[in-house]
Amino acid sequence: MSIKVNKISYGINNFSILKDISLEIRGGEILSILGPNGSGKSTLMKVLAGDINPNSGSVVINGTNLNDIEISSRAIVRSMMSQAQNIVYDFDVREIIEMGWIESSVDQPNGHFENILTLISNECGIDHLLKRKYNSLSGGEQRMVHFARTLLQSNGLKENLQKYIFFDEPTANLDIKRELNILNVIRKKAKEGYGIFIVLHDLNLAYNFSDRIVLIKDGKISKMGDPNDVFDDEILSEIYEVPVYFDKDIGRIRYY
Repeated sequence: MSIKVNKISYGINNFSILKDISLEIRGGEILSILGPNGSGKSTLMKVLAGDINPNSGSVVINGTNLNDIEISSRAIVRSMMSQAQNIVYDFDVREIIEMGWIESSVDQPNGHFENILTLISNECGIDHLLKRKYNSLSGGEQRMVHFARTLLQSNGLKENLQKYIFFDEPTANLDIKRELNILNVIRKKAKEGYGIFIVLHDLNLAYNFSDRIVLIKDGKISKMGDPNDVFDDEILSEIYEVPVYFDKDIGRIRYY
């Protein structure tokens, strides 16, 4: 079981954003997508989540076309953490996290919910923030709250289905401690069998963190595969339009 993206194209007003994209997200692995700003990474994630419809092509989740899955049922198989984290109303942190459970976890007993909420809050290091107002938190703390909300939803996904989590720059604007926290939890989810699709900017992070990598530029896939195969000086330099050097001996990228 997997998510298969078949020749997806998307554009607005004759401007192409995604061009003939095909890839597969498999259970138990981390697939990262890299590319410069405006290359179509976040748009692709929105297509995978069903937030926008492609102009052509298809997204097939566990053998079923995404268009044939009711909007209310899509959260049964996937959860998503986007870049946007603005909350208009001043909810408590606990209320924000609970929204993830309400979306997809109606079949679980209340006791299970409380146990999972406690576990995730501790895992994310935000158990002391649950009674705080969301808008009183720092940007990094708010990011961790949304991460916890995504995890809560993923814990409520149907047990008998292959499950997926999408992350759009989950470590953006975080300090080292919180970044490592998030990465360790995502690795744990992959080991539990979740299919992970993650948008990243940090090349070194992607190399050391990913099972497979997709390089995208101008809405088209330039290369896809194992990090060691994808990280080629010439291809990376072409994509980012600056000299990029990959030191295979230490597994590090240099671009300055």
